[in-house]
Amino acid sequence: MRSDMSGPRVLMRRIRELMAEPLDPQARLDQIVRQIAQNMVAEVCSLYVLRADAILELYATEGLNPGSVHLAQLKLGEGLVGTIAATARPLNLSEAQKHPAFTYLPETGEEIYNSFLGVPILRAGRTLGVLVVQNKSARLYRDEESEALETVAMVVAEMIAAGSLEGLSRPGVALDLSRPVSFDGEALSDGIGIGHVILHEPRVVVTNLFNEDVESEVDRLGKALAVLRVSIEDMLARRDVAAEGEHRAVLEAYRMFAHDRGWVRRLEEAVRNGLTAEAAVEKVQSDMRARMMHMTDPYIRERLHDFDDLANRLLRQLIGRDGHPEDSTEGDAVIVARSMGAAELLDYRREMIRGLVLEEGAATSHVVIVARALGIPVVGQAKGAVSMSENRDLIIVDGEDGGVHLRPPSELAALFSDKARFRERRQERYRSLRDVPSWTKDGVAIDLEMNAGLLVDLPQLEESGAAGIGLFRTELQFMVASTMPRASDQERLYAAVLNAAGEKPVTFRTLDVGGDKVLPYISQSPEENPALGYRALRLALDRPGLMRTQLRALLKAAAGRELRVMFPMVTDVGEVEQARELIDRELKHLARFGHPMPAELKIGAMIEVPSTLFQLDELMAVLDFVSVGSNDLFQFFAAVDRGNARVAGRFDDLSVPFLRALRTIVEAGNRHDVPVTLCGEMAGRPLSAMALIGLGFRSISMAPPSIGPVKAMIVEMDVADLEKAMREKLGEAHGAGGLREMLLEYAKAHSIPH
Repeated sequence: MRSDMSGPRVLMRRIRELMAEPLDPQARLDQIVRQIAQNMVAEVCSLYVLRADAILELYATEGLNPGSVHLAQLKLGEGLVGTIAATARPLNLSEAQKHPAFTYLPETGEEIYNSFLGVPILRAGRTLGVLVVQNKSARLYRDEESEALETVAMVVAEMIAAGSLEGLSRPGVALDLSRPVSFDGEALSDGIGIGHVILHEPRVVVTNLFNEDVESEVDRLGKALAVLRVSIEDMLARRDVAAEGEHRAVLEAYRMFAHDRGWVRRLEEAVRNGLTAEAAVEKVQSDMRARMMHMTDPYIRERLHDFDDLANRLLRQLIGRDGHPEDSTEGDAVIVARSMGAAELLDYRREMIRGLVLEEGAATSHVVIVARALGIPVVGQAKGAVSMSENRDLIIVDGEDGGVHLRPPSELAALFSDKARFRERRQERYRSLRDVPSWTKDGVAIDLEMNAGLLVDLPQLEESGAAGIGLFRTELQFMVASTMPRASDQERLYAAVLNAAGEKPVTFRTLDVGGDKVLPYISQSPEENPALGYRALRLALDRPGLMRTQLRALLKAAAGRELRVMFPMVTDVGEVEQARELIDRELKHLARFGHPMPAELKIGAMIEVPSTLFQLDELMAVLDFVSVGSNDLFQFFAAVDRGNARVAGRFDDLSVPFLRALRTIVEAGNRHDVPVTLCGEMAGRPLSAMALIGLGFRSISMAPPSIGPVKAMIVEMDVADLEKAMREKLGEAHGAGGLREMLLEYAKAHSIPH
């Protein structure tokens, strides 16, 4: 079935006429859905409104049972309508009943309809409801039909926001957003944040939808785009951005997107269809978000988020509000957003931010990487947080267990305030230990180093009292860039890291990409098991040009200084020999052209593949140091996906077999006089770190915030006594369980913080 519309402009004109008629709210809604159904040749058009209790209530329908209005309900996330509201993304289905989210409401009589098009009703980044059309015939709706429905949804959003629909719902379920709400998300950066909501996106509400003069609106749009481009140039010229290469790369990508002709053309087309310039920007922005839903590649999604940020900046310019978000941010801001780019977070002053809540977001998202480096608590996957939040609402972010509490009761707020004060007192104690030597009670020195990957991490080298950087993840520079970092950019970053570290050692891990760390500018085929696939050193050895460029940048940056280079995911000693050959070639190249050399070069490898446990003597013979990557080693050792909640909790890295494997590595290092360190999550947990020291580790590397808690444990322990207790336990016949209970009892008995 085809629509008789010539485009969204026709429907817009009819809706505009309807809005001017003197009708009561329910009659106006009834007319709107009738008009949409007629003009889109749809047999059903329905409008659902999201109530304060997170229930979607049917407010108007053309084609379904009229008696179901204000009776038919769906929970947020339930059914197709609930899915659209929860994700703020449209759905276009030819056979709706085959979709896994389909839910049948018997009171509506909708079981006979196959095709389904639903769009969220959005305003200021919040979902207010859902607008749906349906037909009996199985077909996909055309782009212009989806565009028309999204445009009408903008008009309905204004009615809801203006309070025009108050009193239509059943008693007791008013459309206010004042009740407490809690969300279960994913803890992405540790800490407790208590403050007031700042809704991040979009920060502009478009109220003027219909244009009076197409050409003048096109002109307004062009002028605003010009100012936007100048503002990006200004940001690139800022001294702090120029000094931080990874942030500069993000902004350079923004500059490229701001000149993208396809984006500009879509904006101009929306204006010529009857929208104002700002409404056109919001319309194209909604289209972009719909595209994000279908993108599985996280790095392509990051680029689409960059477009989203540009749209917000352009909207501010069009309505004359071009200030930074920090201009209206007080000192207790908790930013709530669907998603963010790293550059967007940097728009806010760090001292004002108490926490970050994302409806999307993962541990590898650019914004999470930067937030973690800045010490900001982050909770991701908090579905519905944007829709249920208002600016200045009280909110609690629990970066320890992934909870978000919006408008919490006073008792809960007091509980978390006490928890935050306790953490702060504990942090003060850790800060007081910063300059205290990391020695055990019986005089054993333990080197506590930090993990890093961005220039924003480096101030924490001094603040945490770390003995050095035990793991610098060089891939992060590649992950936040839209194009391959040039050799000069890499060299500049590595030199800056070495300069910041001074006399402290820095271990650079060579590029660890591939698998789940996909770079948009490196072509790679999909893999069923990316963690076990084409990644890290395997990929680098097959692309010697990529690896040689990085090695040359490292060697040049370290002129006259010690350079420590470590290869990730080594599987066989032969891989180390191949990598050494590449280093030798680069050394000869630099010598031939008279470049100064590093004063000392040390080569190491990550022990994170179980096969290396059976060639430790061969590896130690060709390496200057080794570092255990406990995250991957345990995952492969126990055949457990750390991201799979159904199995991850069933296996313990303090199990007897795994601790025996770690002890084997330490013993091999001692035999060959090769230093052994560990740089996985185990190192950052006091109880696990205690176990590592009991196994013989004398150097461990962790996230900077973990150094204080681990040092507090070290200064209270006696290594000789712990080693004896662990030797006896590990020597026993292996039964069920691990050493966790034994270590907990030992820590309590000896008053060791854990």
